[in-house]
Amino acid sequence: MKLTLKIWRQNGPKDQGRLVTYQVDDVSPDMSFLEMLDVLNESLNAKGEEPIAFDSDCREGICGMCGLMISGEAHGPVRATTCQLHMRTFKDGDEITIEPWRAEAFPVIRDLVVDRTAFDRIIQAGGFISVNTGAAPDAHATLVPKDKAMRAFMAAECIGCGACVAACPNAAGMLFMGAKVTHLGELPQGQPERALRVRAMVARHDAEGFGGCTNMGECSAACPKGIPLDVISQLNHDLRKAGSGRF
Repeated sequence: MKLTLKIWRQNGPKDQGRLVTYQVDDVSPDMSFLEMLDVLNESLNAKGEEPIAFDSDCREGICGMCGLMISGEAHGPVRATTCQLHMRTFKDGDEITIEPWRAEAFPVIRDLVVDRTAFDRIIQAGGFISVNTGAAPDAHATLVPKDKAMRAFMAAECIGCGACVAACPNAAGMLFMGAKVTHLGELPQGQPERALRVRAMVARHDAEGFGGCTNMGECSAACPKGIPLDVISQLNHDLRKAGSGRF
């Protein structure tokens, strides 16, 4: 396959970025999208040119590091992480535009790499439980109803990649935050701090510069782990109860 790539190049957060066009030949349909970028970078290195900076780690669809905007779609045209997107999805001669996430809360560090530590600060604000450490408790010491356990597992699948923010017209982080609130809120261990958690996380979310949710649903559609939109309803429900002191 021969492809034309228009890739965002930016030297640093305060520099003016631009799209640069590259031609890549002999792309195997079996390559992942990141492997294709690796091949391009090898050719740039051979020419003495600066390689393209992009994030990756596990390359197994687990870590969420590989977020890219591919021809206007978060992670590309397939509902999967960028590292799990294969070049067989594209056709010979295609033109592909590759950009970083676009959000005030995710400033560009270099090229396709963005700073997503805003998510870390939201978690630090309240996305945890406080428990005594020591010997492991008996597995059946705290009973969890099956439906709540399954919903907690579902919400815990969020990998914090930021696709929800990139896909949202308002650059809101509500799906990410809703997943974390739902995950902990469904479990008995998450109840003591439930009101404090949701208030602190929402306050941090807004302070970081994320936008507000207007129920467009693009976040859930772009999520590679299929986190449903109703976790945002759970977040709003918890926030209302926390404000009224009904927890």
